[in-house]
Amino acid sequence: MLSGATEVAFDKSFASWNDAHPSQKFTVQAFANDPYKQKIRTAVGADQAPTLIYGWGGGTLASYVDAGKVVDISDLVADPALKGRFIPSIAAVGQVDGKTYAVPNNGLKPVQLYLNKDAFTTAGVKPPKTWDDLISSIPKFKAKGIAPITVAGAAKWPLLMWEEYLVDRIGGPQVMKDIVAGKKDAWSDPAVIKANTMIQQLVDAGGFVNGFGSISTDSGADIALMYTGKAAMTLALPSAYQAVQSGDPGFLTSHKLGYADFPTVAGGKGDPKDVVGNPSNYWSVSASATKAQKKTAEEYIAKNLLNDSYVTDLLGTANVPPVRGIEPQLKKTSDPEFYNRIYKLADLAPSFQLSWDQALRPDQADALLTNLQQIFLKQITPKQFSAAMNKTL
Repeated sequence: MLSGATEVAFDKSFASWNDAHPSQKFTVQAFANDPYKQKIRTAVGADQAPTLIYGWGGGTLASYVDAGKVVDISDLVADPALKGRFIPSIAAVGQVDGKTYAVPNNGLKPVQLYLNKDAFTTAGVKPPKTWDDLISSIPKFKAKGIAPITVAGAAKWPLLMWEEYLVDRIGGPQVMKDIVAGKKDAWSDPAVIKANTMIQQLVDAGGFVNGFGSISTDSGADIALMYTGKAAMTLALPSAYQAVQSGDPGFLTSHKLGYADFPTVAGGKGDPKDVVGNPSNYWSVSASATKAQKKTAEEYIAKNLLNDSYVTDLLGTANVPPVRGIEPQLKKTSDPEFYNRIYKLADLAPSFQLSWDQALRPDQADALLTNLQQIFLKQITPKQFSAAMNKTL
């Protein structure tokens, strides 16, 4: 599984289970994001996966299902102990062809804009409601020596959030559905070409911090630029809040962190309430595990997964669980504005689009990240991007 703020909640959940089940103990390994993705892909392919596989759903999960690498747990989630516990749209991400192969284990992860309120006040700028608002704010920030946007371009995947939102705002969620379905020349949809054109216009306007292509996200360097006032905003997962929480908690307690939805695009077909990101993270049960290991994993999921103590522990790490009926608990958190906002973004979204690097098959996702980085660095044109990606369909 991954390392990070939620590792504490996971560790406590497994420790609780191990204490109560000394003959069915789990051992846990943790890795950073990108190394984990490579390791788990190799392990699953070699039938050496851990009993519980940490994932994101989407294309990677589908590839596991096609290869017979994970267990169908549809009967398990139909049990009264689990049925109806999760937000339906979040639970659905763990399904392939109507059967359940993965269950949520983590907080909701919708992407939104995180703002340094002081930077906006200094530049005399309001949070952008439209794309034109965003573009017009760039020279105002730069005049005050503030980079408008920080992004970790070295990791590639943070760049993806910009394209995901733009394509949705311009063309609606059907564009990505056609791509996932393998529709011929789906990457040449006008919404994709327009989105990449707008990204390059944003780059040309100086929208991103200088040297964004070499900034890492694992160390939190991108988010630090925002809360230290060197950049005004960032488009990010809720992990941005956690980075602020650990890097400068006073920035939170002084209410300097603001939030905004991704801007609308004039003439766009997408619903302004649509969100992108990772609905959650998920546990799957490895098909290569022994019968006893599978039984232990399924009993853990039925009894311990996102139970009351697990929910409390997740909330303590600034993660909002995808569990129905937790609104009263959200009001009692250290920052009800943030927690309620994340919950409502996910729960009320007409479309919660899974991050494309997870929605697509692994080989397609790798090609996407490479070509998208080249779009941001102005190394290829939008039409060249689409032509390259159409070859992966």
